[in-house]
Amino acid sequence: MKHLICLVFMGLLTNYALAQFDTNEHEWKVTIKVSDKSGNPVASAHVGMGYFSNGSKDIDSITDTNGMIVIAQRDKPNLMAYLISFRVEKNGYYPTWSQIDLGQGYNPAKWNQRINLILKKVGKPTAMYARWVNSEPSVFKKTGRPPIAFTNTAGYDLMAGDWVAPYGKGAHTDIIFTEEYNKKSIADYYFKLIVSFPNKGDGIQPFAPTEVDRASAKAGGMLSPYEAPADGYQSQLVEMQSSDPNRNYFFRVRTALDQDGNIVSARYGKIYGDFMRFTYYYNPTPNDRNIEFDPKQNMLGALQSFEQVSAP
Repeated sequence: MKHLICLVFMGLLTNYALAQFDTNEHEWKVTIKVSDKSGNPVASAHVGMGYFSNGSKDIDSITDTNGMIVIAQRDKPNLMAYLISFRVEKNGYYPTWSQIDLGQGYNPAKWNQRINLILKKVGKPTAMYARWVNSEPSVFKKTGRPPIAFTNTAGYDLMAGDWVAPYGKGAHTDIIFTEEYNKKSIADYYFKLIVSFPNKGDGIQPFAPTEVDRASAKAGGMLSPYEAPADGYQSQLVEMQSSDPNRNYFFRVRTALDQDGNIVSARYGKIYGDFMRFTYYYNPTPNDRNIEFDPKQNMLGALQSFEQVSAP
């Protein structure tokens, strides 16, 4: 009986809420300003907008000489969240993406919004070795029933795009992976991954993309800065937990030093993701810190479709 009373009460509340819901048409308006990272307005940028309100709708517009555009529509409010997505692009720039929420029901403040979108200029895209890696060497395989315990090491060849022999076809070790693993039972195990390098001066360092970079990457643009830093690299990285796909790194490999410890030659690159599910970009030109990849010039041939890299 109590259950039935609760159901009746909830039904009355739902009917009351629907009765109070505004079903009239109202105008919503979004004022968009598109600029570059220096704050200069970007004219003639294409703004594509998509949303769902009583059916999906798409709107395409172009920014004016001040990088501005005003989009206004009349619609009935939604019972669900009212999301509007934007994609902005122009030749010579990486695209960007954003989304706003008009909320549930009609809210005059939310139905009149201003947003600023920033486009990153295309710099000097270059040919690089780039590959999506989603594997680990056979020596790291954790097969069989516990207990399983090992400390094993394998090298990776960035130019070959493979593990160094005998675990793959690689011939030159650029990055060394050492895994310590001890699994006593399903609930009791220990894991440590050490990322290190064969040469003095080689190293790795994490980086955090800006919000502008992340918005660009969501639209297929570039997540990283244009160049890797000249210093700040650490000789090894130790991970004690599972990988995080939101991690990103710069790296320096194949470093040669003079007798005073100064860098004579080195190669630079970047990594999106974490080990052992990551995308790497390797610039083979000595001392060139440019890490802006040209997807049309991947120096790794014969990649499987799932290994190919399309993002710069």
